[in-house]
Amino acid sequence: MDNTMKLFQEKLIEIETEGENFLLAKHQQVENDRMRNGNREALTALRKRARTTKTSVPSPFELLMNEIDDSKPLVKEICATCGNHDSKEKTWMMFPGTDIFARVPFHAAHTILEKDQTRLDYDGNKLQSYIKEKSFVISELGALADKIGPGVLKSLVTLEDKPK
Repeated sequence: MDNTMKLFQEKLIEIETEGENFLLAKHQQVENDRMRNGNREALTALRKRARTTKTSVPSPFELLMNEIDDSKPLVKEICATCGNHDSKEKTWMMFPGTDIFARVPFHAAHTILEKDQTRLDYDGNKLQSYIKEKSFVISELGALADKIGPGVLKSLVTLEDKPK
């Protein structure tokens, strides 16, 4: 094989490798979004059960200002998801990434889900930047049309293997 064909073959292998990495990252991003949506739905169900929303539970500062009294502690810890709901009440939960169901305290269930949601958000952002980088690399490598004539490129696209 002459030198130009070897160079062309190496360039095609590089582009295909980058394309494969891009497609794998896109697939992982879809799976990540599916898990994030499931977590979001579970957190919403827990908030409905506790009859709270993200903004319905007052902050500790608001409680401090409303209930200033010397006999009470200055800061009263209230979970933003639990609110006044009994945090020790047991609820069923399937642990992320497993097929195991367990009855865990309400507060522990939503805490696990919120931490998992934070991790999934971080992973999603990381995957998104990786996909942007790979698409840029592929577009930079895709400048083969300038170096190879359109007739040669067309013949490569329509190339077929026929048994002898």
